[in-house]
Amino acid sequence: MNSVNAQVTSGKSVAIIGGGVAGATVALFLAKQGIEVTLFEKNVGLVSGPPICHLHAGGNLYRELSHQDCIDLLKQSIAFVRFFPHTVNRRPTVIAIPKNDKGEPDALLPRLELLRNTYRQLVAVDPYNQVLGHPDQYFQRIERAELAALIGKRGVSSPKTLDDWLTPFANHTDLDSLKYPIYVVQEYGLSLFRVAATIELGAERLPNLTIRTGVKVDHVAPCETGMTITSEGDLSEHYAHVVNACGFRTGIIDDQMHYHRQRMVEFKAAYVTHWKTPNNEKWPEVIFHGERGTPRGMAQLTPYPDGYFQLHGMTGDITLFKDGLAHSSPTSAQPCLPHYLISKVEKGWSFEVQNQRSLSAIAHLSQYVPSFATALPAGKPLYGAQQIPGTNPSLRTADVSFEGENYARLEIVKASSALEAAKKISEKWFDVKSYESSSLSNDFSLGLVEERGKALAKSRGYPESLAKAY
Repeated sequence: MNSVNAQVTSGKSVAIIGGGVAGATVALFLAKQGIEVTLFEKNVGLVSGPPICHLHAGGNLYRELSHQDCIDLLKQSIAFVRFFPHTVNRRPTVIAIPKNDKGEPDALLPRLELLRNTYRQLVAVDPYNQVLGHPDQYFQRIERAELAALIGKRGVSSPKTLDDWLTPFANHTDLDSLKYPIYVVQEYGLSLFRVAATIELGAERLPNLTIRTGVKVDHVAPCETGMTITSEGDLSEHYAHVVNACGFRTGIIDDQMHYHRQRMVEFKAAYVTHWKTPNNEKWPEVIFHGERGTPRGMAQLTPYPDGYFQLHGMTGDITLFKDGLAHSSPTSAQPCLPHYLISKVEKGWSFEVQNQRSLSAIAHLSQYVPSFATALPAGKPLYGAQQIPGTNPSLRTADVSFEGENYARLEIVKASSALEAAKKISEKWFDVKSYESSSLSNDFSLGLVEERGKALAKSRGYPESLAKAY
């Protein structure tokens, strides 16, 4: 990504500050509508923020979400997959409730039935919405006896049936530790590195999209013609509109603009591990529900090719951190994380800390999958801070808010919400209600995306396997 000359102000010029998944997605979408866009990112690459591993197509990781939030996540996820078809890892997700958890499996059923019916309706309206498999197969109810019948069967590297996907789970999971039934849902994975690769490749084909990496914006202020951005070196440029896409630092620019906004930021991490599975068998994603913040917090196993697994454990010594949830104040829209977490964002982790937390994640998952105890840490964590607008830490559906005629802030909690934000900006500022290039699948191949993604993973110190299609 090379720096370019300052763009000339026009009625359709937009500056986006922040090149994470939210800002970069909005930049790509607006540029594909013919709008002149300049994207500023202080880091050397795009989409290098908090870990992305799951589509959240229905929010089934989070029992506390309302049914409406789950419907919104489903719709946003479908739009995201249609726009970014090469970023998805297509495998089912197993939702299991341990015996030591207070929840009951059948409590999940009303939500799953609602989501399946909503998905059916969306596909009936537009067949191209069928991106999560057939609506009739959106979820399956699996009893203990069905899993027991799979024990001893050989796992496969190219699953074709639901039994193929469930065989590793049946063979390795302590089935006595779970309540029944379990549910298998067509919630797919996302590759952080293929998302970044797709955006980079898309940007390279759009002459009206200028990417300026390694450039830190110092100040934003209104002016007669729109907005003025001052970046490093006191370079001032004028744009008709500004989108604040600074992620967990969004409040800094809000403060400059004298806009008060209640929000939280939360620092979280996921851990990369390697496990030698028999026959290179492919796993589904597995979610063991649990009470957040307790030693029995949710355990999440996210599979990648070549035996790599990303782990979340919603406990204080794995994914969550002491004082890792910070709030804005009456005097500032910017929540303040403790220094030791900001240091992790800016300088990285010590080997001792990343290794200890990775081992804790392995042990946490192993209480349900005992043989996973032989897994090993496989590199630095995927980590970062995400913003959550308002005062509800459970909020997962948010996209964009506006101030005045020229300023918008992205408030993305889940990656799939970014496209909804882009559409709202297009409609409000440019009266664009029919969209060009709703999919990037015809722009370049999966192979090209995968190769670029592998290069990005390697350059950032992660296994190339995290960029491979699963």
